[in-house]
Amino acid sequence: MNIIHLALFVFFLNSTYAFTSFLPRSTTIAALQYSEITTDVSTTTAVDVDIPTEWQGEVLKVLRNVIDPDSNQDIVTLGCIRNLALVDRKVTFEVELTTSPVKEEFATECKSLVSGLDWTGEVDVTMISSTENTGTTTAMGRVGAVIAVSSCKGGVGKSTTSVNLAFALQSQGASVGIFDADIYGPSLPTMVKPDNDIVRFIGQQIAPLQRNGVSLMSFGFINEGSAVMRGPIVTQLLDQFITGTNWGSLDYLIIDMPPGTGDIQLTLTQKLNITAAVIVTTPQELSYVDVQLGIEMFDSVNVPCIAVVENMAYLELEKSTITKKPKFDYSPLRGAFAEKLKEAGVDASATNDLAAQLVEITQRTSTTTSSIESEPVRIFGPGHMQRLSDQWGIQHTYSVPLMNRIAANGDSGTPFVLEYPNSPQSRIYKQLATSVVSEVSKIKNATNLRPVIEYNEDFHIISIDDEYLEPAELRRACRCAACVEEFTGRQILKPSSVPENIKPMKMVPVGNYAISIDWWGGHKSLYPYRQIKELLQEIAQP
Repeated sequence: MNIIHLALFVFFLNSTYAFTSFLPRSTTIAALQYSEITTDVSTTTAVDVDIPTEWQGEVLKVLRNVIDPDSNQDIVTLGCIRNLALVDRKVTFEVELTTSPVKEEFATECKSLVSGLDWTGEVDVTMISSTENTGTTTAMGRVGAVIAVSSCKGGVGKSTTSVNLAFALQSQGASVGIFDADIYGPSLPTMVKPDNDIVRFIGQQIAPLQRNGVSLMSFGFINEGSAVMRGPIVTQLLDQFITGTNWGSLDYLIIDMPPGTGDIQLTLTQKLNITAAVIVTTPQELSYVDVQLGIEMFDSVNVPCIAVVENMAYLELEKSTITKKPKFDYSPLRGAFAEKLKEAGVDASATNDLAAQLVEITQRTSTTTSSIESEPVRIFGPGHMQRLSDQWGIQHTYSVPLMNRIAANGDSGTPFVLEYPNSPQSRIYKQLATSVVSEVSKIKNATNLRPVIEYNEDFHIISIDDEYLEPAELRRACRCAACVEEFTGRQILKPSSVPENIKPMKMVPVGNYAISIDWWGGHKSLYPYRQIKELLQEIAQP
């Protein structure tokens, strides 16, 4: 079949749409009427209503109508709601109270209020007893783990990471709070708009504000003006916030640390009994230098760094669609089509119009459309994620793209993870949250995460638990910037330059994942435990 016959076939095939115009008008009207009738008879049930993204916030909003008679405060402000969950539209939660006589009454009222939400199905309320007085509860006494999010440098997206990590943890079923510890430049009031901005007190303590069930506290909620004060005053103010906020029962409290490594940061790490730290950086070398300072600061107070987030790591270009037209001169086709139509007996007055239509159809069918995905553009350089993993042994490293939507959500008061929970970027924050949960569990349940590493001078051998390593072999495996080229991996250190009698002068653990060794001769190495284990395995192979 040549191109002319093909074009004629396409033309007549596309013309079949006109068939519907021959249907009786009554048939079309009847079809439309039937469509309207079937639409009108539908009914709306809870299954037909979409579950809101901030469903926890809606549940807690209606539960604020339940007032505890002892304190005259609502049970949400008192932190009485525990283990709020949603499975297949079934809402379950616990209410913790100290007053026994009203428990049945409270359970009925809570169930009625939550059942009134049009998207809920079954509601299951469990009343549990508390022996503590909610008005005098120790501020941090019921917080499971304290996670510091630190950058040691301003402007790298630390607060953005803190907020999205908190809401990512909550999306996995945890009870979470955020404490904005930056007195000079509080970010939380801008980044997270509370469901209710009225500050309440529980006894002598401040009740944190809330957004969708996540507890919030910041100096910016208490004082809208700027904080012009000296360091010692700021330290005292932070101490009052720490001891004066009633966090209630939390699985995780996220601390949005102020930038730097000074007195304020050290005071926070000592007062808050921080469980672990997440470091936020950017791809630039200057930011990496500050990451090292941050890790060393936390190590000095025995706080392990469990993850690193490289913010603004790359520019994520949106997908684009490109339409390609073949390089072909269609002008001769019109005359050829006209000649063939005349030969086929088509009226001469209509041949020109039909020929033009055939050319247009041929052009449309010859056009191809394709989608092209652009690779991420690292506008700030390749970054130092692998270097961090190799030198400090931090296994959990995440790269977050530079994205206008993430920034816009930070300015609007709705966290990105909350508004776009299923986006690829939200999955990064949720992976970070999963890593935090896993590492905190290891820290709490393991008696000793570090292997026992010692140097036996009599036998000139390094023991790692029940295995042994020659000092020279370990020295030659150093991956610092002086021994290995960072971006190419090329070894700079010549193995022959390391004498067999070299010995470690000092060995000090760094966090939970690495050890620092000062070698005879002045060189200092940092070895992740993972690297030492891999070296032992290599030597053990025949």
